[in-house]
Amino acid sequence: MSEEQGLDISERIQNRAKSPLNVSRIIWYEFTGGVGPWGALRPLIAIVLALVPFLFLGQHFNREHGKARDWFLLQIPLLLSIVLWPLLWLFSIVDAWWVANNRVAKESSILSISEVTG
Repeated sequence: MSEEQGLDISERIQNRAKSPLNVSRIIWYEFTGGVGPWGALRPLIAIVLALVPFLFLGQHFNREHGKARDWFLLQIPLLLSIVLWPLLWLFSIVDAWWVANNRVAKESSILSISEVTG
Protein backbone atom coordinates (compact mmCIF):
# COMPACT_ATOMS: atom_id res chain seq x y z
CA MET A 1 0.00 0.00 0.00
CA SER A 2 2.81 2.46 0.85
CA GLU A 3 4.53 1.71 -2.46
CA GLU A 4 1.34 2.64 -4.31
CA GLN A 5 1.15 5.89 -2.35
CA GLY A 6 4.79 6.63 -3.23
CA LEU A 7 4.00 6.14 -6.91
CA ASP A 8 0.93 8.33 -6.53
CA ILE A 9 2.99 11.18 -5.09
CA SER A 10 5.66 10.92 -7.78
CA GLU A 11 2.98 10.88 -10.50
CA ARG A 12 1.35 13.95 -8.93
CA ILE A 13 4.68 15.78 -8.91
CA GLN A 14 5.39 14.86 -12.54
CA ASN A 15 1.93 15.99 -13.59
CA ARG A 16 2.33 19.30 -11.78
CA ALA A 17 5.58 20.09 -13.62
CA LYS A 18 4.01 20.09 -17.08
CA SER A 19 3.28 23.84 -17.27
CA PRO A 20 6.01 26.53 -17.35
CA LEU A 21 4.52 28.25 -14.29
CA ASN A 22 4.68 25.07 -12.24
CA VAL A 23 8.25 24.40 -13.39
CA SER A 24 9.26 27.84 -12.14
CA ARG A 25 7.43 27.17 -8.84
CA ILE A 26 9.31 23.90 -8.38
CA ILE A 27 12.63 25.61 -9.16
CA TRP A 28 11.83 28.37 -6.64
CA TYR A 29 10.81 25.75 -4.06
CA GLU A 30 14.10 23.90 -4.52
CA PHE A 31 16.12 27.13 -4.53
CA THR A 32 14.71 28.31 -1.18
CA GLY A 33 14.87 24.88 0.40
CA GLY A 34 11.10 24.60 0.51
CA VAL A 35 10.71 27.29 3.17
CA GLY A 36 10.33 30.33 0.92
CA PRO A 37 12.47 33.45 0.85
CA TRP A 38 11.60 34.52 4.39
CA GLY A 39 12.37 31.10 5.80
CA ALA A 40 15.71 31.07 4.02
CA LEU A 41 16.66 34.53 5.31
CA ARG A 42 15.25 34.34 8.85
CA PRO A 43 18.27 32.55 10.43
CA LEU A 44 20.68 34.93 8.69
CA ILE A 45 18.81 37.98 9.96
CA ALA A 46 18.82 36.50 13.47
CA ILE A 47 22.60 36.08 13.28
CA VAL A 48 23.14 39.64 12.02
CA LEU A 49 21.00 41.05 14.82
CA ALA A 50 22.71 38.85 17.40
CA LEU A 51 26.08 40.23 16.34
CA VAL A 52 25.16 43.57 17.95
CA PRO A 53 26.82 43.31 21.36
CA PHE A 54 25.07 43.96 24.70
CA LEU A 55 21.48 44.05 23.35
CA PHE A 56 20.70 40.40 22.41
CA LEU A 57 18.58 41.52 19.46
CA GLY A 58 18.64 38.04 17.92
CA GLN A 59 16.58 36.74 20.82
CA HIS A 60 14.14 39.66 20.52
CA PHE A 61 13.83 38.93 16.77
CA ASN A 62 12.91 35.33 17.63
CA ARG A 63 10.32 36.68 20.10
CA GLU A 64 12.16 35.31 23.10
CA HIS A 65 12.05 38.56 25.05
CA GLY A 66 12.39 36.87 28.44
CA LYS A 67 15.62 35.15 27.40
CA ALA A 68 17.01 38.42 26.01
CA ARG A 69 16.13 40.26 29.22
CA ASP A 70 17.70 37.56 31.39
CA TRP A 71 20.90 37.52 29.35
CA PHE A 72 21.04 41.31 29.40
CA LEU A 73 20.86 41.28 33.20
CA LEU A 74 23.31 38.38 33.40
CA GLN A 75 25.91 40.24 31.38
CA ILE A 76 26.19 43.03 33.96
CA PRO A 77 28.20 40.95 36.45
CA LEU A 78 29.90 39.08 33.60
CA LEU A 79 31.25 42.35 32.21
CA LEU A 80 33.53 42.38 35.24
CA SER A 81 34.98 39.15 33.93
CA ILE A 82 36.50 39.70 30.53
CA VAL A 83 36.57 35.95 29.85
CA LEU A 84 32.94 35.00 30.53
CA TRP A 85 31.11 37.82 28.74
CA PRO A 86 32.40 36.94 25.22
CA LEU A 87 31.30 33.34 25.81
CA LEU A 88 27.78 34.51 26.63
CA TRP A 89 27.76 36.77 23.58
CA LEU A 90 28.93 33.97 21.25
CA PHE A 91 26.39 31.59 22.76
CA SER A 92 23.62 34.15 22.13
CA ILE A 93 24.59 34.29 18.44
CA VAL A 94 24.46 30.50 18.15
CA ASP A 95 21.18 30.38 20.07
CA ALA A 96 19.54 33.01 17.83
CA TRP A 97 20.52 31.00 14.74
CA TRP A 98 19.40 27.71 16.31
CA VAL A 99 15.97 29.00 17.33
CA ALA A 100 15.37 30.67 13.95
CA ASN A 101 16.30 27.45 12.11
CA ASN A 102 14.04 25.36 14.35
CA ARG A 103 11.14 27.75 13.79
CA VAL A 104 11.61 27.61 10.00
CA ALA A 105 11.90 23.81 10.08
CA LYS A 106 8.74 23.48 12.16
CA GLU A 107 6.76 25.80 9.86
CA SER A 108 8.04 24.10 6.72
CA SER A 109 7.26 20.62 8.03
CA ILE A 110 3.69 21.69 8.72
CA LEU A 111 3.45 23.09 5.18
CA SER A 112 5.00 19.98 3.65
CA ILE A 113 2.55 17.70 5.41
CA SER A 114 -0.39 19.79 4.26
CA GLU A 115 0.91 19.81 0.65
CA VAL A 116 1.24 16.02 0.56
CA THR A 117 -2.12 15.29 2.19
CA GLY A 118 -4.01 18.10 0.45
